[in-house]
Amino acid sequence: ADIVEDEMEMATVRHRPEALELLEAQSKFTKKELQILYRGFKNEDPSNGVVNEETFKEIYSQFFPQGDSTTYAHFLFNAFDTDHNGSVSFEDFVMGLSILLRGTVQEKLNWAFNLYDINKDGYITKEEMLDIMKAIYDMMGKCTYPVLKEDAPRQHVETFFQKMDKNKDGVVTIDEFIESCQK
Repeated sequence: ADIVEDEMEMATVRHRPEALELLEAQSKFTKKELQILYRGFKNEDPSNGVVNEETFKEIYSQFFPQGDSTTYAHFLFNAFDTDHNGSVSFEDFVMGLSILLRGTVQEKLNWAFNLYDINKDGYITKEEMLDIMKAIYDMMGKCTYPVLKEDAPRQHVETFFQKMDKNKDGVVTIDEFIESCQK
């Protein structure tokens, strides 16, 4: 009976019974894995199967209780919200997770580039990278801060940029990013 219930629930994802089959075909997850993911996802937002940014931040803060993960969660949310409609659907979530957990190196690097490219203009600037770095340092919280100087994120970014910005034009393109990361 449990399985039938899961199937019925899954059918409501996009109000189409084939939604699960479609996701199974598009992602690198099995049907069983998708059912488990869906159950977890539904627990966070039983009403309509989408998670808004606030919920996303709440979930994320549980993983980093020692720091402030809100800014990083915001950037992560935007990377998952591929159609930029202000919510992460189960499909958005699965496709992002599929890449992060089972994707090729190329797919993972594309995803990471998209995370760093905050305004989605196809370039990573020092400012964007610094925003993400600061967010990561905030999230790690007490583990890192007393030990590290206040300007540690900036130094980190400078080092990255020297390596990545091959043509020294002040921005990192997807090609520069992938090439640097693969080294």
